[in-house]
Amino acid sequence: MNLDRLVAGLDIGSAKTTAVIAEVVGDLKHPTVNILGVGQARTTGLRKGVVADIEETQRSILKAMQDAERMAGAQVETVYAGIAGEHVQAMTSTGIASVTGAEITRGDVDRANAVARAQAIPQDRELIHAIPQEYTVDKNLGIRDPVGMIGTRLETEMYLVTIGASPAMNLRKAVERAGYKVGELVLEPLASALSVLTDDEKELGVALVEMGAGTTDVAVFHEGKIRHLGTIGYGGLNVTSDLVHGLGVTQADAERLKEAYGAAFEPLVPHDERIPLPSTGAQGDREIPRSLLAHIIHQRTQEIFELVSREVERAGFLSRLAAGVVVTGGAAAQPGTADLASEVFGTGARIGMPGADLGGLADSVADTRFATVTGLVQYGARRVATGAAAGKGRRLAMQSAPSMDTIAVRFKTWLQDFF
Repeated sequence: MNLDRLVAGLDIGSAKTTAVIAEVVGDLKHPTVNILGVGQARTTGLRKGVVADIEETQRSILKAMQDAERMAGAQVETVYAGIAGEHVQAMTSTGIASVTGAEITRGDVDRANAVARAQAIPQDRELIHAIPQEYTVDKNLGIRDPVGMIGTRLETEMYLVTIGASPAMNLRKAVERAGYKVGELVLEPLASALSVLTDDEKELGVALVEMGAGTTDVAVFHEGKIRHLGTIGYGGLNVTSDLVHGLGVTQADAERLKEAYGAAFEPLVPHDERIPLPSTGAQGDREIPRSLLAHIIHQRTQEIFELVSREVERAGFLSRLAAGVVVTGGAAAQPGTADLASEVFGTGARIGMPGADLGGLADSVADTRFATVTGLVQYGARRVATGAAAGKGRRLAMQSAPSMDTIAVRFKTWLQDFF
């Protein structure tokens, strides 16, 4: 195990906090990660992806991280933490630079990017990603990499992603109180995209729908780049809540029923199949048709997909999803989720499972609920591979290495193009 090449991902969800520790292997262009440790804890301090109780969140982080460290046999000091929620905003910015020599150099591109990046960000917002989308040389549009081309005017179009300063500060505070440092905050749907989408899907046009417990995030990719981000304020907890009210069971029993017998697409369930409900003192033993359970799940999941579909249509991309829809996240594990998504969006759909570029204990994260956290360690792996960050690891009971945190590294951070 190379301690300098350890990365840790931390996904603090509304229902579960998940930590993964991995080792970066492979080359600069295609770094892969070996999963070494996985930890999970119940989250009690978050509401719709935003920290509502720092102490409770800190407790969840500590348990998940310690479990992952025990499994990995090493400690980490820095984590790549996911962030999402309705406070996320994105906009496109343009930067123009005059070309100083005969050919466009990397320095010219950096200057154009710096102009696009230098947008005034309100005090209550924080910029976390600045992603170059495409370049224009003189009047030639849609250029991916202008270095080496001839021209006098270079224009860049950049996608700027900002988050609420307050949610970001509270998330960092909870992580720091648990004894760790946040290397970077990474937008969760972008991390999940690294984990479950193929390059071909991003090129052709795809909507990634990440169904969490508190919210559902959508990221639209087209021609290889992120084009739209959105958040719907409903998720798996809303499905559970519907079961609680519809079936007259506790939340814990609703979760168990959903896991054992649930289906997101009602036609998949035989109408004559019956399932037991937990008995109560007043009602005794009860049975219901399994199709009733599926009906409740189907209705709420369909509503969530319809809201996502309207969001994608408003952005102008519903008819440009040649690669269809990829559904992931903890709430996507229900049988029939892809069938329902295909019906609502009117295109092909599949379930997004992490697995590509993963080694080591990869089978322990082969589940939709690990899409974000595996994406976070893959993001960290690219950072380590490009030298924009150092791995932060030590064997249990050993001293930590000094941290690497310079202005040059921070400058490099937003120019890296991972999405």
